[in-house]
Amino acid sequence: MSAQNNTASRDEPRVRTAGPVRDQELAVWRMNVMRLGYAFMGVGLAIVKWPIVVQDVRSLPVMEGVVACLLTGMSLLAFLGLRYPVRMLPILLFEATWKVIWIGTVALPHLIANDLSTEARDLLFNCSFVVVILAVIPWRYTWQRYARTPGDAWR
Repeated sequence: MSAQNNTASRDEPRVRTAGPVRDQELAVWRMNVMRLGYAFMGVGLAIVKWPIVVQDVRSLPVMEGVVACLLTGMSLLAFLGLRYPVRMLPILLFEATWKVIWIGTVALPHLIANDLSTEARDLLFNCSFVVVILAVIPWRYTWQRYARTPGDAWR
């Protein structure tokens, strides 16, 4: 194999046959970029949510406790993404999806009407960091894997 072909194979996704379905592998550099996203998400949530869960989650209103526990679970799964970046891609997709939905359906209408509460403004600030997650998701791979690849058979 020539040096030129070796370089091209490192930068472009390789195709691997996995039974009847072809699955793309991501280049190592691309998986490392994803790992940065997992670390950003995991550490950020660990700093903000773990103390709440450890110290006083029982004293919170029910839905606030649910959110604290859910986001703590998300941070643990994000740390698992450091080891398995491609397998844990749905965690990044979930994080991006709920934040984009909240920004689009809740924050922006209030922002446009100029009646965004202080609490919502703080949440909008925190949710705006979703741009980091959006930047690390391998969108071409995601489209190929989840939209173009046939789904598993129903049994």
